[in-house]
Amino acid sequence: MKITQHKQVGVGIIGSQFIANIHAEALKTVADAVIVAVMSPNEAHVKTFAEQHQIPNWFTDIDAFLALDDIDMVILGAPNYLHCEIAVKIAKAKKHVVVEKPLCLNLEEADLMIETCKENKVKLMYAEELCFTPKYVRLKALLDEGALGYPVLFKQSEKHDGPHADHFYDVEKSGGGVMMDMGCHAIQFFRWLNPNASIVSVYAQMQTSVHKDKTIGDDNSVLILEFSNGVTAIAEESWIKKGGMDDKAEIHGSEGVAYADVLQGNSILTYSEKGIGYAVEKAGNTKGWSFTMYEELWNYGFPQEMAHFVDCVKNDRTPLVTGEDGKAVLEVLFAAYASAGEGKKIKLPFKTDAKKPYLLWKK
Repeated sequence: MKITQHKQVGVGIIGSQFIANIHAEALKTVADAVIVAVMSPNEAHVKTFAEQHQIPNWFTDIDAFLALDDIDMVILGAPNYLHCEIAVKIAKAKKHVVVEKPLCLNLEEADLMIETCKENKVKLMYAEELCFTPKYVRLKALLDEGALGYPVLFKQSEKHDGPHADHFYDVEKSGGGVMMDMGCHAIQFFRWLNPNASIVSVYAQMQTSVHKDKTIGDDNSVLILEFSNGVTAIAEESWIKKGGMDDKAEIHGSEGVAYADVLQGNSILTYSEKGIGYAVEKAGNTKGWSFTMYEELWNYGFPQEMAHFVDCVKNDRTPLVTGEDGKAVLEVLFAAYASAGEGKKIKLPFKTDAKKPYLLWKK
């Protein structure tokens, strides 16, 4: 389905909290997009959200929301356990789907989402912003242009002191802890850096160390991946890091090395007893020392990501990050939790009937 060349893509947003605000702000920078509606079951939240972002239509009922003809594409920012059910509804309503990470709770749900979107001839797009983060885009360009030689080692870490909403701590709703929440970023980031090789093994170490009063999920985890071309990739993911958010990556090659830090080098070192209240930095507690970003959304790649997805809908292009990518990430996540549970390396491909990744760790 191709949108008429001069028509803006009508966007609907599901969700009215943290990530929905980021998506709304990012979409305001995209000339080819117009937000026409927002839906959330919480009337007070969704009404306030619509007023804040000057969105003409708000709904608490998803069927009424999806019946709106002006919506071409829906961005899904609901909790993980709702992703599959809602994405299937969106696809059956003949709307294109953008799903926030992780794609869903298990591989069976992933297959259902992918197949339903194909059957209804709509795109299933996977919102992995690290593939659009400017510093990381340049990092990949250095590798692709040969400046670093051939790749040997990748590293990526994301750390803060805990998620912004309680449902992330509830493994029945989230599927797992910090590896499910943030490790999914690293996995797709590594796949994007090394697209012509497959992941052949997964090893992970996980622990619940600081947030035992809130979750049985992992709050501090390390992941090691081996690729078929010999590249090793290491991800460090943590909900226990104080003093603001860290987001860093490294590429070590045969002829060079490159380091990228999303926050350091273009941020304002800040101390605040009250805390910083904007966008991405709210993912962790910003009281005390933290890093204040200028053009925060742009530095994380959200406007670029939304512009890409809108272009894919308007001009019928293939998304950079698809539902199939989301499923591949989910397979690695399941293997990671199995590795942590069994204390050994897990080979890929990995098949499991487990309904949630954490069940392979907390046996």
